Amino acid sequence: MSNFVIAPPAQASIPVAGGGEFPVRRVYCVGRNYAAHAREMGHDPDREEPFFFCKPADSLVTGDADMPYPPKTKDLHHEMELVVALKSGGANIPVDTAMSHVWGYAAGLDMTRRDLQNEAKKAGRPWDMGKGFDHSGPIGLLVPASALPDANKGKIELKVNGQVRQTSDLSNLIWSVAETISYLSGLVTLEAGDLIFTGTPEGVAACVKGDVLEGFVEGVGTVKTTIV
Repeated sequence: MSNFVIAPPAQASIPVAGGGEFPVRRVYCVGRNYAAHAREMGHDPDREEPFFFCKPADSLVTGDADMPYPPKTKDLHHEMELVVALKSGGANIPVDTAMSHVWGYAAGLDMTRRDLQNEAKKAGRPWDMGKGFDHSGPIGLLVPASALPDANKGKIELKVNGQVRQTSDLSNLIWSVAETISYLSGLVTLEAGDLIFTGTPEGVAACVKGDVLEGFVEGVGTVKTTIV
């Protein structure tokens, strides 16, 4: 018999292509990991170590479900990303063994209340309410790592209402998937079930109610959501 004093929350998970569910422990996101995007946000990518923020595991939106337009914002932005799912982890993982910890990949969207994020930046406050709000992580089906044998190349693209908004290649990542895993594991101990959103290319822009977002990562698959 459980000793919990309330019913425990449901385990967050994302569906796997071909069947099954991948349990999600933590969701890490790396910021400004494409040079062109760093520049469009007013930063110099050549002088910056990778940095990270988190989303709640239950902020993920699966199954191409609609995303409610969040409260307290007038500037909701899309950020299209490759998402890495870990099957194992550890601390201080070497770069040359980092990829052995990857279970698979998904296409995902790091939705951002840009006005709240910018206000937090100016005030020197955390970004949590700009990034980690309800329904802020639409994500597609998870595919095994074998579907993307080289995570250092492949097209990444986002269309809004059928028009291309973001397009780039994974080869433009400042910190590769392996380097990102290694660096993050020097800050926290990674575990099976962790997700890493690896950064977005240039072209981020505002969304409004009714917009249909369709993202694609070559070799991985798609993510789709409608802002309602």
